[in-house]
Amino acid sequence: MQVEMSIKALMVDRITNMPIVLLQDSEGQRVLPISVGLFEAHAIALQIQNISMPRPMTHDLLRNVIHDLKADVQKVVVSDLKENTFYAVIHLVVGGELVAIDARPSDAIALALRVSAPIFAEDTVLTNAKQPDISPAKGDSERLRNWLEAIDPDELGKYKM
Repeated sequence: MQVEMSIKALMVDRITNMPIVLLQDSEGQRVLPISVGLFEAHAIALQIQNISMPRPMTHDLLRNVIHDLKADVQKVVVSDLKENTFYAVIHLVVGGELVAIDARPSDAIALALRVSAPIFAEDTVLTNAKQPDISPAKGDSERLRNWLEAIDPDELGKYKM
Protein backbone atom coordinates (compact mmCIF):
# COMPACT_ATOMS: atom_id res chain seq x y z
CA MET A 1 0.00 0.00 0.00
CA GLN A 2 1.21 3.51 -0.79
CA VAL A 3 0.87 6.42 1.60
CA GLU A 4 0.74 9.98 0.27
CA MET A 5 3.45 12.15 1.77
CA SER A 6 4.36 15.82 1.78
CA ILE A 7 7.54 17.65 2.64
CA LYS A 8 7.47 18.58 6.31
CA ALA A 9 10.97 20.02 6.48
CA LEU A 10 14.37 20.31 4.88
CA MET A 11 16.87 20.18 7.71
CA VAL A 12 20.47 19.34 8.62
CA ASP A 13 21.36 16.06 10.33
CA ARG A 14 23.08 16.92 13.61
CA ILE A 15 25.55 14.04 13.31
CA THR A 16 26.53 14.05 9.63
CA ASN A 17 25.86 17.74 8.89
CA MET A 18 24.10 16.57 5.71
CA PRO A 19 20.67 17.72 4.54
CA ILE A 20 17.62 15.58 5.21
CA VAL A 21 14.23 15.81 3.54
CA LEU A 22 11.58 14.95 6.06
CA LEU A 23 8.41 13.56 4.49
CA GLN A 24 5.22 13.30 6.54
CA ASP A 25 1.90 11.54 5.94
CA SER A 26 -1.30 13.58 5.78
CA GLU A 27 -2.33 12.65 9.34
CA GLY A 28 1.05 13.70 10.73
CA GLN A 29 1.49 10.26 12.28
CA ARG A 30 4.48 8.97 10.32
CA VAL A 31 7.57 10.66 9.02
CA LEU A 32 10.24 9.49 6.63
CA PRO A 33 13.71 11.05 6.87
CA ILE A 34 15.73 10.79 3.66
CA SER A 35 19.33 11.97 3.50
CA VAL A 36 20.01 13.88 0.31
CA GLY A 37 23.04 15.38 -1.33
CA LEU A 38 23.91 19.04 -1.02
CA PHE A 39 23.01 19.87 -4.62
CA GLU A 40 19.72 17.99 -4.44
CA ALA A 41 18.86 19.83 -1.21
CA HIS A 42 19.59 23.08 -3.03
CA ALA A 43 17.32 22.06 -5.93
CA ILE A 44 14.52 21.12 -3.53
CA ALA A 45 14.95 24.32 -1.49
CA LEU A 46 14.86 26.49 -4.62
CA GLN A 47 11.56 24.95 -5.67
CA ILE A 48 10.05 25.12 -2.18
CA GLN A 49 10.89 28.82 -2.10
CA ASN A 50 9.67 29.24 -5.69
CA ILE A 51 13.00 30.65 -6.87
CA SER A 52 13.74 30.28 -10.56
CA MET A 53 17.22 30.27 -12.01
CA PRO A 54 18.18 32.11 -15.21
CA ARG A 55 19.07 28.78 -16.89
CA PRO A 56 17.45 25.39 -16.29
CA MET A 57 18.91 23.30 -13.49
CA THR A 58 19.05 19.52 -13.95
CA HIS A 59 15.57 18.89 -12.52
CA ASP A 60 14.13 21.73 -14.60
CA LEU A 61 15.73 20.16 -17.67
CA LEU A 62 14.18 16.80 -16.79
CA ARG A 63 10.76 18.46 -16.38
CA ASN A 64 11.17 20.19 -19.75
CA VAL A 65 12.20 16.97 -21.52
CA ILE A 66 9.23 15.08 -20.08
CA HIS A 67 6.86 17.90 -21.08
CA ASP A 68 8.32 18.24 -24.59
CA LEU A 69 7.95 14.48 -25.11
CA LYS A 70 4.23 14.87 -24.30
CA ALA A 71 4.53 12.81 -21.13
CA ASP A 72 3.21 13.50 -17.65
CA VAL A 73 4.54 12.62 -14.22
CA GLN A 74 1.70 10.77 -12.51
CA LYS A 75 3.45 10.39 -9.14
CA VAL A 76 6.74 9.56 -7.47
CA VAL A 77 7.05 6.76 -4.96
CA VAL A 78 9.73 6.07 -2.36
CA SER A 79 9.55 2.39 -3.16
CA ASP A 80 12.17 0.48 -1.20
CA LEU A 81 14.78 0.59 1.53
CA LYS A 82 17.77 -1.74 1.19
CA GLU A 83 20.85 -1.56 3.39
CA ASN A 84 19.98 1.97 4.55
CA THR A 85 19.55 3.18 0.96
CA PHE A 86 16.19 4.48 -0.24
CA TYR A 87 14.93 3.80 -3.76
CA ALA A 88 12.27 5.64 -5.70
CA VAL A 89 10.26 5.28 -8.87
CA ILE A 90 8.95 8.05 -11.11
CA HIS A 91 5.63 7.01 -12.67
CA LEU A 92 5.09 8.58 -16.07
CA VAL A 93 2.25 8.43 -18.56
CA VAL A 94 3.71 8.40 -22.08
CA GLY A 95 1.32 8.07 -24.99
CA GLY A 96 -1.33 6.62 -22.70
CA GLU A 97 1.08 3.98 -21.37
CA LEU A 98 2.38 3.83 -17.80
CA VAL A 99 6.18 3.84 -17.51
CA ALA A 100 8.12 3.40 -14.26
CA ILE A 101 11.59 4.96 -14.06
CA ASP A 102 14.09 4.09 -11.32
CA ALA A 103 15.36 7.20 -9.50
CA ARG A 104 17.03 8.43 -6.37
CA PRO A 105 14.41 9.75 -3.95
CA SER A 106 16.02 13.20 -3.90
CA ASP A 107 15.77 13.51 -7.68
CA ALA A 108 12.23 12.15 -7.70
CA ILE A 109 11.16 14.63 -5.01
CA ALA A 110 12.83 17.57 -6.78
CA LEU A 111 11.02 16.59 -10.00
CA ALA A 112 7.68 16.06 -8.23
CA LEU A 113 7.87 19.56 -6.80
CA ARG A 114 8.50 21.03 -10.25
CA VAL A 115 5.53 19.28 -11.88
CA SER A 116 3.18 19.34 -8.86
CA ALA A 117 3.04 15.55 -8.76
CA PRO A 118 2.11 13.73 -5.56
CA ILE A 119 4.79 12.02 -3.48
CA PHE A 120 4.09 8.59 -2.02
CA ALA A 121 5.97 6.08 0.12
CA GLU A 122 5.38 2.36 0.30
CA ASP A 123 3.98 1.35 3.68
CA THR A 124 6.81 -1.17 4.12
CA VAL A 125 9.38 1.61 3.68
CA LEU A 126 7.67 3.67 6.38
CA THR A 127 7.57 0.67 8.69
CA ASN A 128 11.22 -0.25 8.16
CA ALA A 129 12.75 3.23 8.20
CA LYS A 130 14.34 4.58 11.36
CA GLN A 131 12.15 7.17 13.02
CA PRO A 132 14.10 10.36 13.54
CA ASP A 133 14.34 12.73 16.44
CA ILE A 134 12.57 15.54 14.62
CA SER A 135 13.06 18.21 17.24
CA PRO A 136 15.50 20.44 15.37
CA ALA A 137 18.49 21.76 17.22
CA LYS A 138 18.44 25.49 17.61
CA GLY A 139 19.87 27.05 14.48
CA ASP A 140 19.54 23.99 12.19
CA SER A 141 17.02 25.62 9.89
CA GLU A 142 18.92 28.88 9.91
CA ARG A 143 22.22 27.09 9.23
CA LEU A 144 20.75 25.23 6.24
CA ARG A 145 19.12 28.38 4.90
CA ASN A 146 22.42 30.32 5.17
CA TRP A 147 24.32 27.52 3.46
CA LEU A 148 21.79 27.23 0.62
CA GLU A 149 21.70 30.99 0.11
CA ALA A 150 25.51 31.13 -0.01
CA ILE A 151 25.78 28.66 -2.90
CA ASP A 152 26.79 30.41 -6.09
CA PRO A 153 24.62 28.95 -8.90
CA ASP A 154 27.53 29.41 -11.31
CA GLU A 155 29.61 27.05 -9.17
CA LEU A 156 27.06 24.22 -9.11
CA GLY A 157 28.29 21.16 -10.91
CA LYS A 158 31.89 22.33 -11.19
CA TYR A 159 34.59 19.96 -9.97
CA LYS A 160 38.30 19.37 -10.34
CA MET A 161 39.93 16.28 -11.79
